[in-house]
Amino acid sequence: MIIKVLGTGCPNCQKTKALVKQVVEELNLDAQVEEVTDLTAIMGYGVMSTPAIVINEKVVGSGGVPDHNQMVSLLQQSSTI
Repeated sequence: MIIKVLGTGCPNCQKTKALVKQVVEELNLDAQVEEVTDLTAIMGYGVMSTPAIVINEKVVGSGGVPDHNQMVSLLQQSSTI
């Protein structure tokens, strides 16, 4: 699984990236976490507000930092696909 956190490096983007990494470890997922800060690349996903989360090239959330339970749910759903 490839998880990308899209954002400009703002505090909320950093929080999101840290939360993704934490939940990946908790769930013991085989996942690669990447940070995408290039605005052209971010816009290529059709994302207009960051932070955004992309799992296996599918945008699963944008515009805010999910809470822990939301992140667990997103990653569990995506790991079964």
